[in-house]
Amino acid sequence: MTSVKTKIFLSIFNKANKKYSQSSKRLAGEGWKHDWQTLITTIYSAQSRDETTIPVMENVFSKLSTLEKFAKAPVSKIESLTKKINYYRTKSKNSKATAQMLLKDFGGKVPDSIEELVKLPGVGRKTANLIIVEIHNKDGICVDTHVHRISNVFGLVKTKTPNETELALQKIVPREYWSKLNRIFVLWGKEVRGKDKEKFLEKLEEKT
Repeated sequence: MTSVKTKIFLSIFNKANKKYSQSSKRLAGEGWKHDWQTLITTIYSAQSRDETTIPVMENVFSKLSTLEKFAKAPVSKIESLTKKINYYRTKSKNSKATAQMLLKDFGGKVPDSIEELVKLPGVGRKTANLIIVEIHNKDGICVDTHVHRISNVFGLVKTKTPNETELALQKIVPREYWSKLNRIFVLWGKEVRGKDKEKFLEKLEEKT
């Protein structure tokens, strides 16, 4: 039997999906040639606009074109290339350490489980879920600030943190929607600030 919250989710997701599924807008975790680039970019994308992160990281990877080069680069060089990104010092330190761990412990491959991914410096559950979806085609609910906000605005969950939201959504959202949820809610959330449910609904009614 479908729960009330599942019905609410399906109703709002289907409307949002109808509007945003054809969008060509690129998010930070999408469109990279190599898996390790997707992972490193996702680390940098936290609390940073995709519009800033993507061009910065394209430049980084033009200079440090392999995982080995990135892992061997001085942190100071990585910092100088990424200083336009919020918290670039911490993210540069974590990203270099992650690159080194990928080479040392995983044969240069990006792990395919949440449990292994969260062992990497700078990787939390949000990043780990995005990676298993984008790289490994597994089911995962990637909860960033937009997914967290929208889920609470519509009463799907009543949570204080993204991690709590992820676990709550797993009980509400049918599994076949898990990997689709993040992109649609992020595109929607980028267009609506605040927590006004009516503004979210109005955005869905606007003609594209």
